[in-house]
Amino acid sequence: MRNTLLLLFISCTLFTYSQKRDIELTDIWGSGTFYPKTISGFVNMNDGKTYCIQEQNDGYAVINQYDYVSGEKTKEIINAKDVFRGDEIGFSSYHYNNDQSIILLYYNSEAIYRHSTRGDFRIFDLKGNIQLGKEEKVRYPTLSPNGDKVAYVKENDLYILDLVKGKTLRITKDGAYNSIINGGVDWVYEEEFGMSKGFEWNSDGSKIAYYRFDESAVKQWQMTTYGDLYPEFYKFKYPKAGEANSIVDVYIADAVKGKCKKLELGSENDQYLPRIMWTKDPNKLAVQRLNRLQNKWELLMVTGTSVEPALEENSKYYVEITDDIYFLNDGKHMIVSSESDGNKHLYFHKIDGPQIYQITKGEWEVDEVLGIDQVNEIIYFTSTEAGPTQRHIYSIDFQGKGKKKLSTEEGWHTAEFSKDFSLALHSFTTATAPHVYTIKNKAWETQRVVEDNKEFIERNATFKQGDVSFDWLKVNGVELNYVMIRPESFNDSLKYPMLMYVYGGPGSQTVKNSFGWSNYYWHQMLANKYGIIIVSVDNRGTGARGEEFKKMTYKQLGKYETEDQIEAAKILGKVPFIDSERIGIWGWSYGGYMSSLALAKGNDVFKMAIAIAPVTNWRFYDNIYTERYMALPKDNASGYDDNSPINFVKDIKGKYLIVHGTGDDNVHMENSVMMIDEMIKNNIPFDSEFYPNKNHGIYGGYTRLHLYNKMTQFVVENL
Repeated sequence: MRNTLLLLFISCTLFTYSQKRDIELTDIWGSGTFYPKTISGFVNMNDGKTYCIQEQNDGYAVINQYDYVSGEKTKEIINAKDVFRGDEIGFSSYHYNNDQSIILLYYNSEAIYRHSTRGDFRIFDLKGNIQLGKEEKVRYPTLSPNGDKVAYVKENDLYILDLVKGKTLRITKDGAYNSIINGGVDWVYEEEFGMSKGFEWNSDGSKIAYYRFDESAVKQWQMTTYGDLYPEFYKFKYPKAGEANSIVDVYIADAVKGKCKKLELGSENDQYLPRIMWTKDPNKLAVQRLNRLQNKWELLMVTGTSVEPALEENSKYYVEITDDIYFLNDGKHMIVSSESDGNKHLYFHKIDGPQIYQITKGEWEVDEVLGIDQVNEIIYFTSTEAGPTQRHIYSIDFQGKGKKKLSTEEGWHTAEFSKDFSLALHSFTTATAPHVYTIKNKAWETQRVVEDNKEFIERNATFKQGDVSFDWLKVNGVELNYVMIRPESFNDSLKYPMLMYVYGGPGSQTVKNSFGWSNYYWHQMLANKYGIIIVSVDNRGTGARGEEFKKMTYKQLGKYETEDQIEAAKILGKVPFIDSERIGIWGWSYGGYMSSLALAKGNDVFKMAIAIAPVTNWRFYDNIYTERYMALPKDNASGYDDNSPINFVKDIKGKYLIVHGTGDDNVHMENSVMMIDEMIKNNIPFDSEFYPNKNHGIYGGYTRLHLYNKMTQFVVENL
């Protein structure tokens, strides 16, 4: 085991240990004490020298424009006080057209699912004059590139509002709830492909490509909403593992005449079309296509009625959907990411498909493309080259030469680049430090500090917080990264109980040298107020360590991940200052699945477990996610059953708390209900908590405070 890297938590010499106070749950979930300042609504301006951000002014939302280098506010673009004539209305988001002469404000938004919302919008020119608006609930209002039109979805149909003529063109007319969706996507696409808007403008605004979902054959899920004398029933289409999907088509509509053309992409419910994107050519559309098992991916190029395969990738596991497809301004080339060499890297292709060369190489992964400077042929990206627990910023030229590491401090780096790439807004955090935002020049020299979170750091230093260390364990023959929090008053001659925090799902990470927000402070509270060691281990199947490490859990979700958590607990239980008789584990969603399975399969190791919104049977979960990692139930019955917690209830010996929101549209409460039913059948004791009408996040009002109070009591009483 290599030497442990200790990251000393932010400290202030004005405060001695005796003067610091314990973190309380009200600090975390009641007062916002541990929420640092962040920058939201960041948009680069075309001049390359200024940017816009969304801020507050006397309680009203404003969009302000700032000079990159001087930091001076050059202009107040929009003030909600003026827009709404003093009404206390903010706005959720905004966006410009291409030349930034027109701006769209989106406000009064209300959530539908995880990504989708409906709300109102208004359009302004740069003088602040209202052009047109929709004081009705619509979805995804989006300006055309030249700003003369707005496309949106209303009641599952696609519309185009002509801002010059003031007329609305209805593109589709067959939209119907739980049947036909035009211009949007269904629940499972939104959740598992990370999308919601189902249309895209072409480069000159003359056409729109849009999805049409026929979800008539998809089985319906029903949730009960409590509050009235007679509860309401909310019904939506939710395809579970092995069940029928929507039939998905792509159409192209003329933005002036409204005439639509269906693309011949092979309509069926055993394939997916998870992305549509226009190239620089206003007549060429790129469509990504996946087979049902998600082990064959294609990039199709559509010109007129011609559909030609450009790229194809096959995997013995599954192929990840990528947003890293960048069409270059020359109209001839594109940059694409792929895991084809075992790690996620960037490749240079002709636009019709043939690979010219690989740009990045090595036993590390490209995490995110931050920007592509086409004038100087330089790509800016973050990667795991310095280690999977960190992210650093690099640059490399189109030929794969001249790679430079721009960031230096150990931790988590990202950046937003100006339009001409001469400047960047740099963000840096560590596990123990909040965001620091600085402006960097091309040589990566700091020009000014935008936000240092000084007040947060000073306030933070008044609380008892222990050291955070990163290290690794050799578990089941593999080196696994872990992070540990010890009490500030740590004494290695004592024995401490240990609580493990797990997520563990495919491609995820909990062991990251980046700011941990509320859970981090809850863990610090447990460590310093109650003397509990906190540990999190990234098991096999997690991300940032290459394709084989991530995908080796294929068709056996939970098996290797649980084995790693159990074995890691055994190894750490032998450390002199950890009490092996008092080890617990907790997690949320996939983590709740893991903690439940670990308590059963590791019943000689774990004394207690908390499972929040857990999957308890993979047959209960949606098909895109589950089949991606487990294939079809009929072809992998043992994989589904051998690692579903509901089938191992009889093995549970420790204390078990299961929590769910009754309005969870993602991991249905059915999972917890059926788990509890099985525990009752086997006379296994348990504790439970249910939150009426709360979704997968279980939040709102005092909900999180109530939840974490319950969790804290359970941990303290049982460890």
